[in-house]
Amino acid sequence: MLPADGRGGGGSAADMRRGVMALSTFKKRIDDLLTAFEASAGGESSVGRCSLPPTAFGSGAFPEGTMLHREYERVHERITALSKTLGLQLEAMQIAVHGVDVAFDNLEEEQRRRFHEIRTTVNEEREKVLESHLKRDNRADHTDAGY
Repeated sequence: MLPADGRGGGGSAADMRRGVMALSTFKKRIDDLLTAFEASAGGESSVGRCSLPPTAFGSGAFPEGTMLHREYERVHERITALSKTLGLQLEAMQIAVHGVDVAFDNLEEEQRRRFHEIRTTVNEEREKVLESHLKRDNRADHTDAGY
């Protein structure tokens, strides 16, 4: 129900200050989390540096080593992509919290552009993953199970 003045809202100035303080604290936590994540072993640059040569699991007459390396590369690629996506989502959350703090109408154009760029990138990556799972499921559905 709207107040008698018809404008909505209804919180006191003290309530607004508490809300702003809570939002500022949350923004600082997001900023700290993003900084810590980027500097950690789980950050995109750290994960991207870790790799093994194809001969790490054996070579020559040991074809299982080659298959194991291929699987390692596939998993490593997914972990790297996950790390990148998590970093992007944290950055987007940082921008969104700042946007709520200053009102989205007052958000700098560069921050708006970056927010939408991140959203587009994350959505495209998600679609690629879903598409690859669908392809993998379709291949599995059409295999000869020996029946």
